[in-house]
Amino acid sequence: MPAANPLLTLENLNVHFGNAKAPAVKDVSLTLHDGEVLALVGESGSDKSVTVKSIMRLIDHQGGHISAGRILLHQQNGAAPLDLVKLSQPRMRALRGAHIAMIFQDPMTSLNPVMTIGAQLLEVIQQHQPHNTDKAKATAIAMLEKVRLTDPAGRMRQYPHELSGGMRQRVMIAMALVCRPRILIADEPTTALDVTVQAEILGLIRSLQQETGMSVLFITHDMGVVAEIADRVAVMLNGRIVEQGNVLDVFDTPQHDYTRKLLESAPKFRDEHARIKAAVPDAQRTAPILAVRHLSTQFPVHSAFLRRHVANLHAVEDISFDLHPRETVAIIGESGCGKSTLAKSLLRLVPSNEGRAFLNGQDLFTLTGEELRHARRNIQMIFQDPYAALDPRMSVRQILTEPLRIRGLGQTAQGSDAALQELVAKVGLPKGTLDRYPHQFSGGQRQRICIARALVLSPKVLIADEPVSALDVAIQGQILDLLEGLKHSEDMALLFISHDMAVVERVADRILVMYRGSVVEQGPARNVLSNPAHPYTQRLLEAVPVAHPRQRFARNAASAVTAAPVYPLGMERPLARWKDLGEGHRLRLDAGLVS
Repeated sequence: MPAANPLLTLENLNVHFGNAKAPAVKDVSLTLHDGEVLALVGESGSDKSVTVKSIMRLIDHQGGHISAGRILLHQQNGAAPLDLVKLSQPRMRALRGAHIAMIFQDPMTSLNPVMTIGAQLLEVIQQHQPHNTDKAKATAIAMLEKVRLTDPAGRMRQYPHELSGGMRQRVMIAMALVCRPRILIADEPTTALDVTVQAEILGLIRSLQQETGMSVLFITHDMGVVAEIADRVAVMLNGRIVEQGNVLDVFDTPQHDYTRKLLESAPKFRDEHARIKAAVPDAQRTAPILAVRHLSTQFPVHSAFLRRHVANLHAVEDISFDLHPRETVAIIGESGCGKSTLAKSLLRLVPSNEGRAFLNGQDLFTLTGEELRHARRNIQMIFQDPYAALDPRMSVRQILTEPLRIRGLGQTAQGSDAALQELVAKVGLPKGTLDRYPHQFSGGQRQRICIARALVLSPKVLIADEPVSALDVAIQGQILDLLEGLKHSEDMALLFISHDMAVVERVADRILVMYRGSVVEQGPARNVLSNPAHPYTQRLLEAVPVAHPRQRFARNAASAVTAAPVYPLGMERPLARWKDLGEGHRLRLDAGLVS
């Protein structure tokens, strides 16, 4: 049980933006105690992030100001608590990182794109804990190892854009924890992570908390994560705290209607009410709209000396599958296994080395110029990182009409104001959205803009790369229902990349399990999820967050290295060998079983 001593206290906190009469954060009072995890939960737009950015006094730089209340940091030496509201920015800079650290929701916009990962970690260490360069570098590498980043010494030399979304989030977590702060504020820190890494990161935060006495203020919309890690819960709605209490009490006997709605809306893996898919969907009775054959994508690896091309990283290795109209094929696997590279290869955003991909009978890999642009109208993508995928200088109206304009459809009915208004309403965005800019929306709302942009051309194949990972549970359900409806009304096929097994269980007809660039298991969703054959698939399913805090100690989540393999030039890979398990459920025998 957490100690009773308060470490951080918010008293009647109010935060205003500009000249607005009503505050965004209204009379919020919270206490974070020594050694506890306090989860602040609520849907996107409930102003959870505004609250925690006020604690860090970062809201001062984002158009907001604390108009009333106190934020008290209690000191260990018995001295009077510090009111962070009254501290100067130089004193706040000294506290940030060393005493209060924060993991931000969007890793790409929080990392400096022109600095290597190592330089950014060393900057944090040397600012708060001056070391010689060798000691600081060793500390940085050790922390990257703790957050299970493969090849930590090599990652130190890389830039943020060279890492996947999940890898960038792990770097952010390492930067926040490297100085071992007393308080860790974690704003949706596991949103971009696959289930096994999420389980490990939650376990890492827990272990560091117990080791150092660190307290954690954990912001999330995922009630499974709350069940996994929280000691106490505070529920936020429209800038107010509507309920707070012990995590068991909140889950067992929620008092507020909004809390009950959050608990009921949360997707639950292997829930008795989950949608059960047929083993052979009706969609497969038609010809495939997308047929992929032996697709391989490799990236060159250069030597440190003279930068010679000495090997290849096999990001995608010999993948074949069909996708039929009105069908959803889900691709699951940990960050770095090649899921996003596979998607980008199909869109010709990265060059492939081998294979073919037939869209409506046309081989995408042989098309060029106008033919390729025309074909891309029928295959669109929702990207994993919504902020990086949107031009901050363009309004939502410009973002949605740009694809139409490029294809000469800007003056058609699709580009009319009424059609755009209907589209943004479909994806759950508020009125007045069209003339606003990406920075004026929450992370979940930005993801909805990306979904709207992908749908504006009415594609026949939609590649969705973690399309609902940034959304709160109620909007998740709306978006998944929207995609399911569009599948049938538009004869659209969906290639769905996700780490959320509850979401996959809900939407998938078939599943491909990727491990180290290869598909190691595939088959009907019902078969793969209820009877996983590959040890890696079994580990993925074991790591799914629990549905209730009483179950958190009755699990054994483990993980394995999933980075794509690197092979010397000229090395021949053996042909894939498969075992048929019946009903289209297949297991690859030569992909290397995890130990």
